[in-house]
Amino acid sequence: MTLAERARKVLASQAQIEADEERADALRVPGCCPVDALPHREHATVSGVLRSVTLRPREGVPAIEAELYDGSGSLRLVWLGRRRIAGIDPGRRLKADGMVCVVEGRRTVFNPRYELRARPGE
Repeated sequence: MTLAERARKVLASQAQIEADEERADALRVPGCCPVDALPHREHATVSGVLRSVTLRPREGVPAIEAELYDGSGSLRLVWLGRRRIAGIDPGRRLKADGMVCVVEGRRTVFNPRYELRARPGE
C-alpha cells in the first residue's frame, strides 16, 4: 500500500469507508456491473445492499420499491403487483438482474430477478 493510499484511508469519512467496502463486495460477485456504470436500456446484473424498502402503489397497483446501493451509486428496484416479498428487507444483500431504464432521472429496474446473498460473516 502506498503512502497516498494509507493517507486516504486515514482521512476518509465513515461514509466513504462504507462505500468502498460495498463496492469491493459488489465487485467480488461474478458478472456484476457497478451501478454508476449501468447502461441505459440494456440488461444488467448488479449486487449490493438494500438501503430502503417501501410499499408505494403505482396507479392503483401495489408495488414494492427498494433502493439497492453498491458503493458507486443507487438503483431503484420495483416489483409491481406485490405488497410483500420475503427476504426483501432493508440491510439485506442481494444480486439483481433485469432491464435498466431511467424513470424520473433515476436508474430503475422493474420486476428484477433476484438472489438473496449472505450478510458478511454468515
